[in-house]
Amino acid sequence: MLLRILIFMGSLQVMTISQAQPLVLADKGSTAWRILLPTYATAVETKAAAVLQDYFFRVTGAKIAAVKENNGQTDLPGIYVGNTNAWKRDIKQQFSEQDAFHILNRGRKIFMNGEGRGTLYAAYAFIEKYLGCRKWDAGPASAPKRPDLLIPTQIELEEQPAFAYREVYLPAAFDDEYLDWHRLQRFEALWGLWGHSFFKLVSPALYFRSHPEYFSLVDQRRQPMQLCLSNKAVLALTIATLRKSMQVNPAAVYWSVSPNDDIGNCECADCRKLDEADGGPQGSLIRFVNAVAKAFPEKTFTTLAYGYSAHAPIRTRPEPNVIIMLSSIDAYRTTPLATEPTAAAFRANLAGWKQKTQHVFVWDYYTQFTNYLTPFPVTPTFQPNFSFFKQQGVNGVFCQGSGDSYSDMHEMKSYVMAKLLWNPALNADSLVGDFLNGYYGKAAPFISGYLDLIGNKLSVTRTRLDIYGNPVNNHADYLSPANLDSYSGWMDKAEAAVETDALRLQRLRQLRLTHEYVYLQQTRFFGKERHGIYERTETGDFVLKPFLPGRENNFVVISERAGVKHLAESGASLQQYHDEWKTIFRTPSKINLAANAAVTLTYPFVPEYPAKRERTLVDETPGYADFSYNWLCFYGSPMEVTIDLKKTISVNSVRLHFLEDARHWIFKPASVSVQISGDGISYRDLNIEVSKPPVEDYSVNFIPFTFNINSATRFIRVRAENWPALPSWRTHKFKKPMIACDEVWVE
Repeated sequence: MLLRILIFMGSLQVMTISQAQPLVLADKGSTAWRILLPTYATAVETKAAAVLQDYFFRVTGAKIAAVKENNGQTDLPGIYVGNTNAWKRDIKQQFSEQDAFHILNRGRKIFMNGEGRGTLYAAYAFIEKYLGCRKWDAGPASAPKRPDLLIPTQIELEEQPAFAYREVYLPAAFDDEYLDWHRLQRFEALWGLWGHSFFKLVSPALYFRSHPEYFSLVDQRRQPMQLCLSNKAVLALTIATLRKSMQVNPAAVYWSVSPNDDIGNCECADCRKLDEADGGPQGSLIRFVNAVAKAFPEKTFTTLAYGYSAHAPIRTRPEPNVIIMLSSIDAYRTTPLATEPTAAAFRANLAGWKQKTQHVFVWDYYTQFTNYLTPFPVTPTFQPNFSFFKQQGVNGVFCQGSGDSYSDMHEMKSYVMAKLLWNPALNADSLVGDFLNGYYGKAAPFISGYLDLIGNKLSVTRTRLDIYGNPVNNHADYLSPANLDSYSGWMDKAEAAVETDALRLQRLRQLRLTHEYVYLQQTRFFGKERHGIYERTETGDFVLKPFLPGRENNFVVISERAGVKHLAESGASLQQYHDEWKTIFRTPSKINLAANAAVTLTYPFVPEYPAKRERTLVDETPGYADFSYNWLCFYGSPMEVTIDLKKTISVNSVRLHFLEDARHWIFKPASVSVQISGDGISYRDLNIEVSKPPVEDYSVNFIPFTFNINSATRFIRVRAENWPALPSWRTHKFKKPMIACDEVWVE
């Protein structure tokens, strides 16, 4: 009896060992496995099988056949892709979530299936988890060589997305395989009409002259700023335009009916009545969108809760086929949106919309739009932000970055965002570590050290990350020259660790572009100071630092290879930036007799753009095309500056440059006058120059004013008058004209 028991126990042990043996998918570069597809496989299922074949061959060297499943043979060993008969018989699972997927095995039958694109996502999940392949960026995926491929005896991976819509608007996501691999989406593929769409629906070029009543009444006159949403003809035209577009693009999932990117909501009596009932312009907007949605009950519409339409209406609820896309644009990005003080309005708006509808997407922001290459360490906010969205019942997230142009650490940010958009419960630090190790190899510890350091400097200096900021304005906090030197130390160690690894060395040099960009921008700002573009010779003259042209050229060369197309949203191209530097290099240093003068302002400058405060006007540093540094700005008030030269000297002339940048509501002064005084009490008027009203022109221009003095003086007073109102072609209800001056050159 005992012998029988021992024999039985021994047989159980043998069975257990046998069952625990891994599945051998490839042996010495050959395989007996097959991929089995449904008889009538969908395009997604067919692509999933092709992906498996491709990477199976890359890893093992074995060609795995993909065949249609025979209805009478559902017990064959193999990888069953999609909704096969074997899946229906053995698994019998239906998916409730779009893009969800399930990978599992029953002995030597491996199943992968999903809803929507879920089967394709399952294929990529399988090759990442079990074949060890990785897709770090838009370049080729990495595939290890494993001619002997073994996987666990039992495998199971079941996942579903946290959000129905997941987009990361960064360069990597412009690669189709990256998109599928990381389960992301692209608005061009989903929306038949995207974003700010009013004038795509009812064009002012076609209708404003003949039907001004179709457009918004602002300040008692019709203007082509927005649409008149109470006008029935506008609704009819919108529906007609959409119907035609839907016929051309019947597969589009969403259609945007949204205001233009500006103010100008209609103030006519009918629109105002609708708005008053709902607490603001969102009232007429939601009623209009609802009317459109009722005309197409089988379609889904989105509308932007942004600017004047950010608040939820008091009474009106969006139709079931309307999705609200709420913007978080006004928040600083240093801390998570759930706690960031400047995001309080966003949180209140989100809560308000959630009381009206269960269908809310968030339009979120993850780059510095005015300077794509500025180090913008926002990665620690990804996980708390997406978790907050999920907790609040948000259905989709558009993470706006730099589009197809290279930006600060976009490869890492895109990777981490993609993973967390799918599952916000993942450990963000582990994801960052995973990426750094895979992407930078032996340099990873040093990049990690750099990230820790810049995060610490951000915290210690209490810097507020602004999506419309400027690295020049951070010259005294986390991007100070001293801090840049510390960051460079980590980068030097990183490069030394991979000096024989050409690919990773290239990646590091691309990463360093952000530090080079800050350095170059700040040299313009510092001018003749220690960290500026000039150095003092033995004779006391200031000349261009001789290494600077080569350094700038190297920056441009590496930037071009990295894919830098624009330096900012709607900003200069890389070539334009390079050309601007060439002009700077050709322009010699100038002397200002007022360089050490005391400067007094009668009216305050704009605090958001402080430059060097009053000293900006006598620092011997010219302004460039970007108004946010090296210019002193005055909003809605004159510029009146009194310069004390500290002693009486002979002055030939006073020369000034003012900026003209209508896109930012900056115009040349209405007039400029100069006075001089020997004692600072009695002033003598010299001349006054009066400007013609600005004509429509959105280019950036430098407007000179020169006053001949030819007199000895100690005090000089300059007054530049602002325009009383914006020109009609650049009107804005909530803005005033601004003037910007870079220097008062005393010669």
